[in-house]
Amino acid sequence: MGKAISSFRMIADGDRVIVAVSGGQDSISLLWLLRERLKRIPIRYDIIAAHVDLGFGTDSGKRMEEFFLIHAFNHTIINTTIGPLAHSDHNRENPCFLCSRLKRRAIFEKAAELKCNKVAFGHHRDDFIETFFLNLLFAGSVSTMQQVQEFFQGALTLIRPLYLLDQAIIKKYADEMGFPVIESGCPTEASSMRAQMRSLLTNLYHTNKKIKGNISKALQQLS
Repeated sequence: MGKAISSFRMIADGDRVIVAVSGGQDSISLLWLLRERLKRIPIRYDIIAAHVDLGFGTDSGKRMEEFFLIHAFNHTIINTTIGPLAHSDHNRENPCFLCSRLKRRAIFEKAAELKCNKVAFGHHRDDFIETFFLNLLFAGSVSTMQQVQEFFQGALTLIRPLYLLDQAIIKKYADEMGFPVIESGCPTEASSMRAQMRSLLTNLYHTNKKIKGNISKALQQLS
């Protein structure tokens, strides 16, 4: 993570970073590591954890707030009805696409309200690869996520500090640390196109251990 932050100059002295924490171990690990990193570097930055409760009735916001309070994280909970809206008859597109877009908007609006200039997402190397193939097969686009992306004429910068890490490594760390998994309650999460792509790629990786690394190297050429 430190290598990724340094290589792309993701965080500078005096930054205010809002960390999008979904409740999964990836984003919780990112939040934890960004604070731990402050003990070993010469710069200072502020961290605010932000959780978007999608409104599925699982009280994810309440449970995330308990975690933030126990571990003394400055935080904000954004209560929404994004989940039910994305799965309603009013939505004519894929529920994952609308949900993702509305979640990002909610985080961006909160970042502006709290005067944060950086937004950190917990996307890892597997997410980058899955997004590439989803874009290629379903959108006809040769593209994936960006490690660093500016919005609003540079007023807000989105960063993904975990992009060099495999999900398996993050999960091992999170399990050793005892981090919880707080489910959003999404009824289509297990059957989403991303979940299907993940399964397809996992089967492909089993055929040759070099495939994942080769894909990752190829994607870096798109940056």
